[in-house]
Amino acid sequence: MRRSAFLRAGLGALLLILTPAAGAQENPLLSSRQALDLYKRSVQLMESTATTIPGLARAGAPVAENTRAALVNLEKASGQPAAPTYTLLVNLRAYLALADSVPKPYPFPEEASKQFAELRQAVIRIESHFEALLAQKDTLLRGADRDNLRRYAEANARLGPPEAAKPRVVFLGDSITDGWRLNEYFPERDFVNRGISGQITGEMLGRMKADVVDLKPAVMLVLAGTNDIARGVPLTTIQNNLTMIANLAEAGHIKPVFASVLPVSDYHRDKNPQYEQTPRRSPAAIRSLNLWLADFCRKRNFTYLDYFSKLADQAGLLTAELADDGLHPNSAGYRVMAPLALEAIDKMIAPPPQPKAKKRRLPF
Repeated sequence: MRRSAFLRAGLGALLLILTPAAGAQENPLLSSRQALDLYKRSVQLMESTATTIPGLARAGAPVAENTRAALVNLEKASGQPAAPTYTLLVNLRAYLALADSVPKPYPFPEEASKQFAELRQAVIRIESHFEALLAQKDTLLRGADRDNLRRYAEANARLGPPEAAKPRVVFLGDSITDGWRLNEYFPERDFVNRGISGQITGEMLGRMKADVVDLKPAVMLVLAGTNDIARGVPLTTIQNNLTMIANLAEAGHIKPVFASVLPVSDYHRDKNPQYEQTPRRSPAAIRSLNLWLADFCRKRNFTYLDYFSKLADQAGLLTAELADDGLHPNSAGYRVMAPLALEAIDKMIAPPPQPKAKKRRLPF
């Protein structure tokens, strides 16, 4: 019973990946979190289906072991390395080919048929993701698209002009923005996600015209800086990039909202050593950047969106329940962030209060 519930929960997570939400941009490249969830689910399905056909578990043992080893390497890796992704994909294909070659019992359990079908769909999705991942890495190696303008080029071309009654807002950021399903948290709003996993502020600056200004939003919400800190980008360079982003927004008659960098934590490092975040993203560096951001917004009359204080615990670290890896918010984390973002955005969109008309004195 418990295993069945576990598999159903995994199926729900997989459907979120395989089925684009209404209004979501079609993109074969998954975020790091989406890809890892899909890999884990595929391994679960492989292990579950192996018991439904006599002899399959023993015959597929080497393939299963290779798949699990690839998953462990992907969980430990930073970013999305191609080699273990390819190993996992090849071995999942080999497992399905092996399953097709051995005799199946009759009648074959309906639940097992569903799980095999789900696994085949997952492998197709991993394959399209892997092809997109190779294309992205090839482009970056050539240096032809340093800022990854290709990512949203087609989506931008399809996006029509904003409606007068529905002001557009562009969310510019890294993986924390990239993984945020805006249409689920802000239904009926023209909120456009232009986050790209792994980006630093210099790359976002390079995308300002194509991914922000040309979309003619009323407001731009920027969440950036954590990857700069992780890569050792000097604070002054981050400040210069964010200043230029603000200047370009103002030149395009766009109201900027700058969000604080989120806190990080090491609370989940027992699950994965890669989840020890504070050595790469120093809490002191995050505080310094946030102090500058708050002062910058005050001086330029921009809105400063303080995510940090609502997501941090008493130790000043990312609350354990709000993230699964100490860096990226989970659904509970996004539920904390959503009303804060909406309040800041609506404050910028709302018309300024009109002065009360003076009462005319009657001449008698």
